[in-house]
Amino acid sequence: MKVPQAFRDELQEAGWKVGRSPIHRTVTADDGTIKLLLKLEDNRLVETVGIPVEDEKGSVRLTACVSSQVGCPLRCSFCATGKGGFSRNLQRHEIVEQVLAIEDLFKHRVTNVVFMGMGEPMLNMKSVLEAHRCLNKDIQIGQRMITISTVGVPNTIRKLATYKLQSTLAISLHAPSQKLRENIVPSAKAYPLEALMKDCRDYFLETNRRVSFEYTLLAGVNDSVEHAIELAELLHRWGRGHHVNLIPFNPIEGSEYRRPYRKAMRAFAATLESRKITTSIRQTRGLDASAACGQLRNEFQKMPLLGDDSISQEDRDVALAC
Repeated sequence: MKVPQAFRDELQEAGWKVGRSPIHRTVTADDGTIKLLLKLEDNRLVETVGIPVEDEKGSVRLTACVSSQVGCPLRCSFCATGKGGFSRNLQRHEIVEQVLAIEDLFKHRVTNVVFMGMGEPMLNMKSVLEAHRCLNKDIQIGQRMITISTVGVPNTIRKLATYKLQSTLAISLHAPSQKLRENIVPSAKAYPLEALMKDCRDYFLETNRRVSFEYTLLAGVNDSVEHAIELAELLHRWGRGHHVNLIPFNPIEGSEYRRPYRKAMRAFAATLESRKITTSIRQTRGLDASAACGQLRNEFQKMPLLGDDSISQEDRDVALAC
């Protein structure tokens, strides 16, 4: 619905801000993926990605990968967003407008939303849940078409379970052991793997919703058959019905990590599946559009961001633990 210009003028005269954040930059990949940067009111840049997939019948599924923070304080070692620093949490409308911007660009309704862009959603739970409600109730995107991803923040998974959402909870795991996970995800020191897995089991029992595990494959680091066996044992120890989404590393400038060979990825997946772990390998999209989280933003906002007070000291201590 378009708001009449006269009413918009009245709102502006009364001191209300009207309109959406302008698009600062778009990059289109050969596969149709579009990454865009929105320029927020404070001149910060935030990324969102539109990913179109056409099925065999010609129907298009359009996924919006949205950000929840400007930057990220968790500093996962393979992630470009963490290298760019952290500024602040996004407000509800700044999350929702990312989806609207994708719809405008593609001239197509967004069918799926994944909170897998810049930032840690569970460090901004209030705005994420408010945006989730708006996307579901106002924009009419089904809850089961929305995924909330987290690397794990103490106490937040239990809190999220109380809302009984029908959306998918995705855990960014990336390692089958505490020692290896600490090397990849520094914040894991403040949230041990066993505690995280217990919270995931309790989440399933509380919501009856299967937890999905995101696992970024890093060549020579966490991609061996032995790692896959260890991962399967970990998941079986903590419950049933798990799903693992394997993500081939998306190369970023200055990173010491490498993308695994396809043979290694297939062997990892086959090992999990032979142990009755439902497994998928995410199709890499937008490699030629700086599609790894944070890459494009870092190209245009090169100075590391400084934090502000929009994240609590308790959460900041968890985020910066190392």
